[in-house]
Amino acid sequence: MKIVDKNVIAQTPDTRIVQLEISSPDIAQKALPGQFVVLMVSEKGERIPLTVVEKDTLGGTITLIFQEVGFTTRLLAKLNKDEALYALVGPLGNPTEIANYGKVILVGGGVGIAEIYPVAKALKDKGNHINAILGARTKELLILEKKMQEVSDEVCVTTDDGSYGRKGLVTEVLNELLDKQSYNLVYAVGPIPMMKNVSQVATKHKVKVIVSLNALMVDATGMCGCCRVTVGGQTKFSCVDGPEFEGAQVDWDELIKRNRAYLEQERHICKLPLP
Repeated sequence: MKIVDKNVIAQTPDTRIVQLEISSPDIAQKALPGQFVVLMVSEKGERIPLTVVEKDTLGGTITLIFQEVGFTTRLLAKLNKDEALYALVGPLGNPTEIANYGKVILVGGGVGIAEIYPVAKALKDKGNHINAILGARTKELLILEKKMQEVSDEVCVTTDDGSYGRKGLVTEVLNELLDKQSYNLVYAVGPIPMMKNVSQVATKHKVKVIVSLNALMVDATGMCGCCRVTVGGQTKFSCVDGPEFEGAQVDWDELIKRNRAYLEQERHICKLPLP
């Protein structure tokens, strides 16, 4: 669980996105696209889930990418090369169903780009035609553009402020692509409102849409039930039934409310000085 390498891959005055390469031979051997790990920075800290972005089976390492948002991610970002995590478990969750679908659109928003990358790579290896839509708040926070270009047939970048690529929302590009020609699958990862809107656009065009949900998790093995989501009118656990579900069947309004349950506490905790 030692950190083999650390890099800040994107940064603005108020936001940092960090990449860690961690020694974990067992997880590196077994992790598949779409799966995640849960880690603890310290003995009394919380458990946080992070997607396995890349793995090196020969070197026995996995790559994780995260944005400093709350207290724990800020604490994690303070660790340096050769330091170790307190705990690491995985791979968890169900892997992405990789098949030759034909023409696929992958939509990544923010650090969600790190989550669509392993899926894009696996789908490309299966012979799919890949259109990638990458969204970021600003140019400085766009990640993995070159890697996505390597595994995609076409890549479109959008930024909220127009500082790079096209100014606007990923859903605008998605709607235009689906208007022009037929696609067999849309796969999206990013902020919940983005995934909700992507699902609505894909459903309008009668295209199957898969999303990877970032519901609140504590135990991440199906024991606590914190990551409950309603999918197709049934209660599911993101950690063991997901994290991927058909976007058209997700109760997005319920998910948004549940993810705001501890918003006030998080605001207070984030104001605490780091040890």
